[in-house]
Amino acid sequence: MDKCVIVVDNSNLFIEGQKHSAAKKGVKKQNAADRDPCDPSWRIDFGELLMRLAEGRQIHAAILVGSRPPANDSVWKSAQQLGFAVTVHDRDSQHREKAVDTELVAQGTEVICSAPEPMALVIASGDRDFIPLVSVAHRRKWTVEMAAFSSAFGSTGDMATSVDRVRPLELDFDKIGYAAFKWPIP
Repeated sequence: MDKCVIVVDNSNLFIEGQKHSAAKKGVKKQNAADRDPCDPSWRIDFGELLMRLAEGRQIHAAILVGSRPPANDSVWKSAQQLGFAVTVHDRDSQHREKAVDTELVAQGTEVICSAPEPMALVIASGDRDFIPLVSVAHRRKWTVEMAAFSSAFGSTGDMATSVDRVRPLELDFDKIGYAAFKWPIP
């Protein structure tokens, strides 16, 4: 298969990338009950991400969905300029993300069902909410890859065992992201 469709859950990738960056910099939890620390300086390089996820294959479609950032944030504009079709959803009244995974599954299903031939589907997320999309792709004879940070999935979990290939993003970490500023500050 020399063509692929790339589906990116921006929030999953961004949060897990920030966690990995903090761990790589040696930042540890203060208390065992605390959440994993996140590096607020880490940013996704969407051009590199797209290229690395494609692995030299022709990109039939690249879909990126996330939550609305602050008005002065240029993240979505840069992602669009680099080849992603971007959809943004507002957060709910408790500031929780809503409709992102559903939107990705809906758009991914539409692309799969209207594609002229089977391709490779690359899902950039370890979230098990994408299992229905994996099922649709497999029924249509597509291969499915999951590209995610290892902290986002269990190696024997439902998502990891339902795809044809697991691609840990730690292997490309220094290529797909960068520090926008110095952190931690001594």
